[in-house]
Amino acid sequence: MNTAEPATDAQQTAIPFLGLAPFLRVSIAGIDLKPISQEMLANVEADAENANLWMNLSVLMQCIGQRDLGLAMQDQALALQRLYHLAAAVQPATLRLLMIVAPGDLSANTPLDCLLENSDIDMDFYYASAAAPLPVPMPEHDALVVAVGESDATHAVLAALEQALAHWPKPIINLPQHIPATGRTTASLHLQDVPGLLIPPTLRVARSALQDIATGAHSLPALCAGCDFPIILRPVGSHAGIGLERIDSPAEIGNYLLQVDAAELYLSRFIDYSGPDGLFRKFRIALLDGAAFACHMAVSSHWMVHYLNAGMYDDAQKRAEEAHFMQHFDAFAQRHRVALEAIYSRTGLDYLCIDCAETPDGQLFIFEIDPAMVVHAMDPEEQFPYKKQPIQKLQTAFRDFLLRRIASHPAQSSADR
Repeated sequence: MNTAEPATDAQQTAIPFLGLAPFLRVSIAGIDLKPISQEMLANVEADAENANLWMNLSVLMQCIGQRDLGLAMQDQALALQRLYHLAAAVQPATLRLLMIVAPGDLSANTPLDCLLENSDIDMDFYYASAAAPLPVPMPEHDALVVAVGESDATHAVLAALEQALAHWPKPIINLPQHIPATGRTTASLHLQDVPGLLIPPTLRVARSALQDIATGAHSLPALCAGCDFPIILRPVGSHAGIGLERIDSPAEIGNYLLQVDAAELYLSRFIDYSGPDGLFRKFRIALLDGAAFACHMAVSSHWMVHYLNAGMYDDAQKRAEEAHFMQHFDAFAQRHRVALEAIYSRTGLDYLCIDCAETPDGQLFIFEIDPAMVVHAMDPEEQFPYKKQPIQKLQTAFRDFLLRRIASHPAQSSADR
């Protein structure tokens, strides 16, 4: 069976689709997910036709690092159905969103259920394909969110969605034709020459071209004009720092290629954005309808900063610095107003996230722009008491934004007359 039809109401009541949020919350709390996975595996063996079970298990397996197994389980779920209902925590729901997502790992789609956790918004997740970009039959919804992130695997889906949604009767959040602009190479081209914004050009290069530099057959400037060592390399399609390395010489390129088997890689200049104390600070910011919101800040002694390994959970001084950033974010946003406005206007997206830093000379240094970054309020409140209010501010703003878009949409306005 291969249909967009969701499971029966009885099945959904017994085994609801859970989304990412509850698994992420348990993981952040430090609870071992493996016993839960064993229980779920036993359940799916007893009820192999239950798509919700397969999809929940797929998410759980990816959360414990079993990506390939998780994706195989996702395939099992999608062979049974492609539409999944996530009921709002607060009932009756005020709004119902149709989330258009794509098959893939946890980085493939906008995890809006994490941002809107405990809200009064129902969500239906439809896993689109290029051949079937929209569900049939169409579920009732107040607004449609294109939650598909940019990647080689999603370009065909996004193109199909652009055509399918050309005359959609309901509000659309994040038009599909704008999402490819968040790709690393495209974004680095579109955001050049913005005052106060630094984003080094990012080239997509073949492995063979890098091998030629490693052997001395070609020079780095011949491949990347104006570029010199150090550089950074990462495999195309990688996330969360997987395969991301600083390279200081042609010989290091050769050593890197021995460890990474990617056919294509991204290359850009390395920028030293360390502060006077030698530490590196990375900010995550959300842009919603042009307004900026603080999501988190991480402080690390290493240039490749990830919140989970930056020591934020262990270092009270780092948390105090993050608290100051979040409490005084309006000054940060005003300082970088021109850069943030350019990102919003040049991408054309209603909602996206930015991972960035400040350079020693005060520029906003952009690592990545992406609508599929995770934003949540799940960190322990006793340890992070300053986080709840800024994230709630974004949650409230997102809900208000949806209500405004629905109320002002021509089809809605016409129906109200």
